[in-house]
Amino acid sequence: MPLVTVFGPNPLLGVTIEARRGEADDIHIHAGGQGVWVARTARQLGAETRLCGFAGGETGGLLRPLLAELAGECRLVETAGASGCSVVDRRSGARELLAASWSDAPSRHELDDLFSVTCASALTSQALAVCNPWPGDLLPLEVYGNLVSDARANGVPVLVDLSSPRLEAALEAGPDVVKINDWELAGFVNGPVDGPRLRAGAELLLERGAAAAVITRGGEPGLAVTADAAWELVPPRLDRGFREGCGDSMLGAMAAVRAGGGDLERMLVMGAAAGAACFLRHGLGSARLPVIEELEAQVELREL
Repeated sequence: MPLVTVFGPNPLLGVTIEARRGEADDIHIHAGGQGVWVARTARQLGAETRLCGFAGGETGGLLRPLLAELAGECRLVETAGASGCSVVDRRSGARELLAASWSDAPSRHELDDLFSVTCASALTSQALAVCNPWPGDLLPLEVYGNLVSDARANGVPVLVDLSSPRLEAALEAGPDVVKINDWELAGFVNGPVDGPRLRAGAELLLERGAAAAVITRGGEPGLAVTADAAWELVPPRLDRGFREGCGDSMLGAMAAVRAGGGDLERMLVMGAAAGAACFLRHGLGSARLPVIEELEAQVELREL
C-alpha cells in the first residue's frame, strides 16, 4: 500500500462530554488534532500512514495507545512538556470548551529529533502531508520550508494545509498542493477573498510557489487552480453537521490518492467526499470509507 507521512507536531488529548438519555452523561476520550485527523482519513482510503509528532507528560502517556489505534504507525518524540488537552461539553448540541491546556514549545533537541524523524520517513513515502502546530506559533518558521524543500528535492510530493505565516515559509520551497480554507486565504492576502478575489488569491499562491492551490469554503463550492486549469469543486449539500476536522479529512484523502498515483482531479473529488463524510459524523476527522465512496458520486467538479 502507498505510504503517507504526516507531519502533525501536536496531537491532542480530547475529553468530550455528550448527553445521554436520563440523567447520566457519556464521556469520550480520544486523540485529536490536525495531523491525527489527516492520518486517520488517509488510512481509510487505503494508505499506510506514519504520524510524526510530539508526546509528553501524563497526557502524552494517555495519547500513545489512542494514536496507535487511530493513526497507524506513530513516530513520537518524547518531550519534557506535556501534550495538549481539551475538555469539551457537547450536551447542548453545540461545542463548549470547558478547559484546555496546550503544549509548551519544544526544546532545540526535541525539535531536531522531530524534524529528522519526519524527513527520514518522508523520503521513504509516496506523499508528505504538512500540518500546523498547536498553538500556531509553537515552532520556528524555517521548519516548514526546510521540510518541504528536503522532501521535494527527493521527488516526494508534498501537500500542505498551513495558515500564515507558516504557509509563506512552506511556499518558498514549492509544495505540490496547498489546501487551505477561505479565511486562511484571507489571512495570506491580508484582505477579503469574496467574488473574483477568491481566484486572484488562489493564483497568488501559485505565484509564490505552489504547483496547485485548493481553496475550500465550508459547504459552499470551492476552487482549485493550477498554472493550466481551474475547477469549481461542489461538495454534497448538507445543512446540519459538524465542521471540525472536515478540512483535515479532505487533506488526508487527497494525500492518500496522490500517494497511490491519482491525479489532481481524482484528489479533489475524493477529498470533497471525505470532508462531507466527516461532516456527517460529528466532525473530528472521522470519515469512513463506505460513506466516502457513496458521497463521491455527489461531488461535482466543473472545469472553469
